[in-house]
Amino acid sequence: MPKIAIPTALRRYAGEQAFVTVEGTTIKDALASMTAQYPDLLKHLFDASGKLRSFVNVYVNDEDIRYQQQDDTLISEDDDIAIIPSIAGGAASEAELRAASAPDLSKEEIARYSRHLIMPEVGMEGQRKLKAASILLIGTGGLGSPLGLYLAAAGVGRLGLVDFDVVDHSNLQRQIIHGTKDVGRPKIESAKDRLNDINPYVQIDTHEFALRAENALDIVKDYDIVIDGTDNFQTRYLANDASVLLGKPNVYGSIFRFDGQASVFHPAAGGPCYRCLYPEPPPPGLVPSCAEGGVLGILPGIIGVIQATEAVKLIIGQGEPLIGRLLLFDALKMKFKELKLRKNPDCPLCGENATIKELIDYDQFCGITPPAPEVKTASADDWEITPTQLKARLERGDKLTIIDVREVHEWQICNLEHHGSTLIPLGEFPSRVSELNPDEEIVLQCKLGGRSAKAYNVLKEAGFTNILNLKGGIIAWADEVDATMAKY
Repeated sequence: MPKIAIPTALRRYAGEQAFVTVEGTTIKDALASMTAQYPDLLKHLFDASGKLRSFVNVYVNDEDIRYQQQDDTLISEDDDIAIIPSIAGGAASEAELRAASAPDLSKEEIARYSRHLIMPEVGMEGQRKLKAASILLIGTGGLGSPLGLYLAAAGVGRLGLVDFDVVDHSNLQRQIIHGTKDVGRPKIESAKDRLNDINPYVQIDTHEFALRAENALDIVKDYDIVIDGTDNFQTRYLANDASVLLGKPNVYGSIFRFDGQASVFHPAAGGPCYRCLYPEPPPPGLVPSCAEGGVLGILPGIIGVIQATEAVKLIIGQGEPLIGRLLLFDALKMKFKELKLRKNPDCPLCGENATIKELIDYDQFCGITPPAPEVKTASADDWEITPTQLKARLERGDKLTIIDVREVHEWQICNLEHHGSTLIPLGEFPSRVSELNPDEEIVLQCKLGGRSAKAYNVLKEAGFTNILNLKGGIIAWADEVDATMAKY
């Protein structure tokens, strides 16, 4: 019987299974068999009309079913079937074209890059191309850390850093460009100091603000290559669109738990763009972030180094870049897998009759700023309770039922059990509503308040009326009420 590989992001809805054995002779049959076994997968794979969601791709033997017979693609028990959801010779670059006029290498630089110079694939010419090149790194976090470190060490002449966050203790498990002494500093300052220390011959430009539609084209146009080290869909689509509109290669990478992806999107060189792979983003909250699902600290190092390698190959014009190919990495199995990507002729951005000619509102495109949910009334605060308010009510002796909707492993880090909190993970919540008493006053809580807001809506739809959401989640509780509580 055929088997379907389940990506890490969806395994919680499939009994934590890596593979599901199915019945049928077509993809349509196989998906129906799988969702019959695991109904919770339905809403993640199909929209309300029963159509496969645009941000979910299905591959049979490394070929996208969209370019085979789609749902009617025939399968057998020997076929390799995989679900790939969105989680984000060498091509000539502008740096390569400028190589002839690139500045020579100094005596000190020749000594520094000697291991490159004795490689015939790089040599003096290749190193001068690197010195002439400029790369924009969007993000100085998990992926941006190894990217910055290795590209600076390699001698890329100019690196632009885009980031507006500050260093937090929780970053240090994977964001190796920052150190303990940098906690509280702007990431962009910490990264610049470290990169200047690694290679004083590299020019570091800093852009300490969020990349937005209003500024992206002005920033991207000044660089040869864009490298996507982002952790949200709106910036990922923005980086892709700006790169395509300006004809720049976009080196893509994404990470989640133990899984990683990498590719090079470059329609100007005949390849696809990110929209060819994922025409639309998933609805907000459907795909968990690393803050919710976690990430193996080593994983961004692996994917980031792959991205850095692709960028160097593009600059020196050697090897075969990942244009038209999606590289998948499973750290648990220590396996790489490659899937073919095709340029979508109907892509609204890079297709034959493209309709996207300028940057759009990416928050709106990704559903980040929808109208206020119906569950809220005239007061914006009447559905939430702050940590200090909750503490005061608990000390007063008010009878409250606190429900934590995080995962078990998160509960083990920190919880409000001594205040009577009960754990019901969000994935189990709809099926366990019957365990709750609608006559009791219920306070819902998660890490930051987002997942508990979803549970709030579930209870509201079930007829519960006496519900509150803990604003800011348990992290806000640790910040405002209990400084001794561990944070993650």
